[in-house]
Amino acid sequence: MELDNKTIIITGAGGGIGAALARRFARCQPEFMLLLDLHPGPLEVLAAELTGVAVAHDTCDVSSAEAIRRQVDRVVGAYGRIDLFCANAGVFVSAGADASAKDWQLSLEVNLMAHVHAAAACLPSMLARGRGYFLHTVSAAGLLSQIGSAPYTVSKHAALAFAEWLAISHGGQGVGVTALCPQGVNTPMLDSLDNVASVASDGLVTPEAVAECALEAIREEHFLALPHPGVAHYFQRKASDHDRWIRGMQKFQASLGGSNSG
Repeated sequence: MELDNKTIIITGAGGGIGAALARRFARCQPEFMLLLDLHPGPLEVLAAELTGVAVAHDTCDVSSAEAIRRQVDRVVGAYGRIDLFCANAGVFVSAGADASAKDWQLSLEVNLMAHVHAAAACLPSMLARGRGYFLHTVSAAGLLSQIGSAPYTVSKHAALAFAEWLAISHGGQGVGVTALCPQGVNTPMLDSLDNVASVASDGLVTPEAVAECALEAIREEHFLALPHPGVAHYFQRKASDHDRWIRGMQKFQASLGGSNSG
């Protein structure tokens, strides 16, 4: 799918991958982009930067189904459709099985349920038109695992599973899905990691490189967008010999200091 003359919503657009997506997609001359984030300041700066394209911005708590539906209805009411919804907002908590109930809830609400809320809000109009697309920012943790964070690993696995379900259930009805699964990305989220090496074994990439990979996957309508090509190899090894892969991850964790809870 090409993005010219399309309507686009991007969550988590205030920085990192979300801002990079907005900048890259703006160069495709979409009809309209709505940028959403919890924090209004960065959105205002970004929107002012994106000249030559119709852009609006607003605060939005993606864990709220009502908040997402309100933003979707806003765009559908003005433009008649949502062509692309980028469920990009995410949170990272360094914790193991001892993570608090609050941290588990936050991780699941933002990293999983925000994707579900987006689909629930967008699908009726997309299915009625027989067209629509979702970009889910998942992370390589959804395909593999994340040393140091049980909540992140579990919520990202669930997000990938939901994206797969969405593609299987509605791909034949004109709804496309891409799951964006980068490994280490040079964004402020790295500050949440106790050990950056846990995601940087294949090097850090820029948010701009991730956005370019996402755009290419959307254009080609590929399900997986992998800014780190090595992730595909690791995923294949995991599928072919799960026991061996787990032993390898255990050794990798030990090389980082042995922490299993961050």
